[in-house]
Amino acid sequence: MRLRIPSTAPDGTKFTGEGACCEIEIANPQLWWPAGYGAQPLYQVEVSLSAGGAALDTWSRRIGLRTMTVSREKKDYGETFSHCVNGVDVFAMGMDYIPEDNLLPRVNPQRTRRLLEDSRAANINTIRVWGGGYYPDDYFYDICDELGLLVWQDFMFACAVYNLTDEFEETIVAEFKDNIRRIRSHPSLALWCGNNEMEQFVAFDNEWVKNMRQKSDYIKMYQYILPKVLKVEDPQAFYWPSSPSSGGDFDIPHDPTRGDVHDWDVWHGLKPFTDYRNYLFSYVSEFGFQSFPCMETIESFTLPEDRNLFSYVMEKHQRNSTANGRIVSYLSQMYLYPSNLDKLVYASQLLQAQAMQYGVEHWRRNRGRCMGAVIWQLNDCWPVASWAGIDYFGRWKALQYYAKRFFAPVLVSCHEEGLLNQEGTSVNTERIDPKKTARLNVSNETMAPFTGKVRWTLRRPDASVIEEGSFDVEAPALTAVWLPEQDFTQYGPYDCYYSYQLTDGAGGVVGAGSVLFCAPKHFKFADPQLTARIEGDEIVVTASAYARSVELQCGADVILEDNFFDMDGGERRVKIVRGEAKDVSARSVYDIR
Repeated sequence: MRLRIPSTAPDGTKFTGEGACCEIEIANPQLWWPAGYGAQPLYQVEVSLSAGGAALDTWSRRIGLRTMTVSREKKDYGETFSHCVNGVDVFAMGMDYIPEDNLLPRVNPQRTRRLLEDSRAANINTIRVWGGGYYPDDYFYDICDELGLLVWQDFMFACAVYNLTDEFEETIVAEFKDNIRRIRSHPSLALWCGNNEMEQFVAFDNEWVKNMRQKSDYIKMYQYILPKVLKVEDPQAFYWPSSPSSGGDFDIPHDPTRGDVHDWDVWHGLKPFTDYRNYLFSYVSEFGFQSFPCMETIESFTLPEDRNLFSYVMEKHQRNSTANGRIVSYLSQMYLYPSNLDKLVYASQLLQAQAMQYGVEHWRRNRGRCMGAVIWQLNDCWPVASWAGIDYFGRWKALQYYAKRFFAPVLVSCHEEGLLNQEGTSVNTERIDPKKTARLNVSNETMAPFTGKVRWTLRRPDASVIEEGSFDVEAPALTAVWLPEQDFTQYGPYDCYYSYQLTDGAGGVVGAGSVLFCAPKHFKFADPQLTARIEGDEIVVTASAYARSVELQCGADVILEDNFFDMDGGERRVKIVRGEAKDVSARSVYDIR
């Protein structure tokens, strides 16, 4: 038998190996990197097997050359957990992927490419394939290779226990081998994970486990059988027994100082958004918050008489028990009660986006201690109220625009102290003189040092300036740098806000934002008198005062360069990225009433 391996490098250089047994050495490999850290060069490799001049089999793939593992270093506080690519520890900025449709034949390469390109457009670098779905088609991984999206790949076991009979073992081993062989050559494959949430529930939930045999079968499946198959089929890959886990053996699988965690105290636990700042997890592979899809999506599955939050149809399109009420509960903490469903939908999307912002920005400010923030979830399999950032029809919610900002390679963010984290939202418990401070941070998740300037202002609701100043910024590659804390305790919490903008050395705007020192429902907003118009491929929006979370509405399927952004009055131009914009209008938090 004879092998022939004609291959083509990304620059077009051709090389061939041939013989009964052969190796190809690439002297100066072009390395594959995750998005944001370098390029994604791919080599075309063809392998043919023949005997006596007759072709027996062929194999063809595009591959990338890189090293990939997970760094786990002992620290005083516990242990690190980070994707390590070509020797560089990467901060995972990602979302969890579920099946794109409840009828899988509807999924196709074009639809998947659009979803993954929209993920990349939101500065996502990591996709976790959730173990409660299915193994995606080959083209899913091809697209991730091209876009530089790291893939955390769960095996398809989730939220259950399994009886390990001889027949079941035979079928799962065949499943393991088939999918490992199919996926293993993709450079985007970051790790294999045994299952979703089973270790923590088998360890602590007596309702799941009916007998000790099931607990023992769990150990056999995920700490013996699966690793043994991987050792043969993909020996260089990193294997993680479960998500969340601290490494297996039921050793505190939700330990915040080791491995990965699923943090659901916000949302399921009804904790306030500020609770995220109480934890410095090593890696968060699930955390999320629900919102409603836009009105056009709601109209696709309702009649006018159904468009009430607690109607049968609306609750049927909400499969998380009592979740519509949970959204209203969080709404009561943050916003005035909306006067109609459209405004409630808008407010729900802001709640979702701002909850995730609280978590991601906090963890990015503590880069090194935390090295991953993967949001539940990226997409939907039907039109529904859910945790998704992109709905079933591919329409971006506020979360996706916020993600584009808080997953930016260079991020400026603010850790503020105000009424929310000191007193909550009850006006009956506030202190006479609560602390009101702001501390900026610049997170540089790039391979080059960043030099720039932050300009900050303390403003009144009409956007007029009370105080202003600036900080020079020097942020080395792959670091997060704190700037000095500023104290504004002498000012009232309801009638001033803090605004900031980061520029690079050439004066280009890198990022911006604003924070309040109270819940938005209590802030004394002035009417920003928003106007919006279309000029060519741009939307021009103007505001006469502070406008928070400005939503430009110009068609549900239109994707903009930015949306749901803050304005200190004045004018802003926003590019139309996709779709035909028409009948443009604008609203802000001022309009939630």
